[in-house]
Amino acid sequence: MRKPPGLFRRLFASALLVWALGFLWFALALPQPAGDVRTDGVVALTGGGGRIPRAFEVLRRKLADKVLISGVDSEVRPREFAAQYKVPPRLFACCVTLGYESVDTRSNAQETVRWIAARKIGSVRLVTTDWHMRRAALDLRLAGPKDLVIVEDAVRSRPSFKVLFVEYNKLIARVVAWAAGW
Repeated sequence: MRKPPGLFRRLFASALLVWALGFLWFALALPQPAGDVRTDGVVALTGGGGRIPRAFEVLRRKLADKVLISGVDSEVRPREFAAQYKVPPRLFACCVTLGYESVDTRSNAQETVRWIAARKIGSVRLVTTDWHMRRAALDLRLAGPKDLVIVEDAVRSRPSFKVLFVEYNKLIARVVAWAAGW
């Protein structure tokens, strides 16, 4: 049986419309900062302005007891890091872990899950930029224990169209990869 000549065009147009509406939702309804919700720990993903200061603000306000900074460059030394972010040595020693293992969002999630398991954390505040939050939270949910409570604490930004476009497509690719079992 031969397909009608316009079927492919209609399917393509429908897919394009769904993609465009999804992009509008993604760009116009960016995740927001969390309020004063208390969690066992906080994890900040490196790579965007405001993420690390936000994690330390949460720690100083006693909204979490422990902090993981995931994705730290291997050249960064703890003493330099603590000095840069004005974290007292005593607070840094008791409560801050620098994660050097991750290189991307998926490995951030894996590093975070190992940190959570080692510290028996049941709830975590995820700190990343608003445009990055959906994919980061998805990866953490997929990698983490099913009963893990994740509080999304987005750092507000002013992303460019290009950043939103790229991140939206990365999110779609991640969902497709997950659905395909990759």
